[in-house]
Amino acid sequence: MATTLEIVRGIQQAASNAYDGASDEKGEPIKIGLKREEGHLINDSRVMDGFGVKFHGDKLIITYQSEIKLKEVKDDKFESEVEGMISQVAKFLRKEYKKITGNTLTLTKDADPQVVVQSTSRYRTWVQAQMPYRIGGLKGVDTLGEGSPEDRLDKSIKKFLELGHGPKPKNVTRTKA
Repeated sequence: MATTLEIVRGIQQAASNAYDGASDEKGEPIKIGLKREEGHLINDSRVMDGFGVKFHGDKLIITYQSEIKLKEVKDDKFESEVEGMISQVAKFLRKEYKKITGNTLTLTKDADPQVVVQSTSRYRTWVQAQMPYRIGGLKGVDTLGEGSPEDRLDKSIKKFLELGHGPKPKNVTRTKA
């Protein structure tokens, strides 16, 4: 059974193996499923897209960013296409993690993707999306954001906050307004 640190390092290594232009042991380009892999490298215009990963407690948040045309945003299937790209990245991470560590990686979709579209010009836009996945097999990691704020505050922090409600200092001479 892998420790939390080994799982995180394996995911980070799998994500770092996906840089633009990466190749496998045989010299073949690594296919992730991103738009930048389509077409000819020199003759076609390059599509700028990529992904990143970050950790938030027991969750892996996959971020995806791409430069797209404005007419693609107006398509009814736009959000499902972005979600599909993030799913392709998750599939790649599972496969690469298995290749690196020999263990399987369980990623469970935790919520719908959050998609932000920003305009660059009248023709091009920039999309940024992120989707959280729950990482299976993590032991001893707390789920962030659960519990009341009173439970999370330490006694010393509570005591410090109570200090601000003391008597007025003697050198304050202003009148109440």
